[in-house]
Amino acid sequence: MAEVIFYGKPGCKGNARQVRVLEAAGHSVVFRDLLSEPWTADRLLEFFGNTDAPDWFNRSAVRVKTEEIVPERLSADEAMSLILTDTALIRRPLLEVDGVRQAGWQPELIDRWIGLTSDMSPGKESCARRVSTTMRSS
Repeated sequence: MAEVIFYGKPGCKGNARQVRVLEAAGHSVVFRDLLSEPWTADRLLEFFGNTDAPDWFNRSAVRVKTEEIVPERLSADEAMSLILTDTALIRRPLLEVDGVRQAGWQPELIDRWIGLTSDMSPGKESCARRVSTTMRSS
């Protein structure tokens, strides 16, 4: 099984559930705090691959939900600038296995990539509420 470097938000219930799914599939998960990681544009683009800039955003981020930021109205440069100044805007989790990277929880893609158990639900990327535990292919 794979060693998965998992960049997520500490205390996020959704990320904690995703880690459990990976571990149940036999993978070793190394959790890293996405919010405190020293990101650069080049490094993030390795996770985003050829996706469009709106797909780089965490749709559950407050600034996106309140429409202060509308990802579809931004250029790639504007999007990256915002994401680098507010890491809560980054779509999560960011996953890395053997140098291959992807953004977002996409169970079907992850299953084809490294394998998951038959129970890949729920497929949400968002945090339902805070919990006390810490924990793409280019």
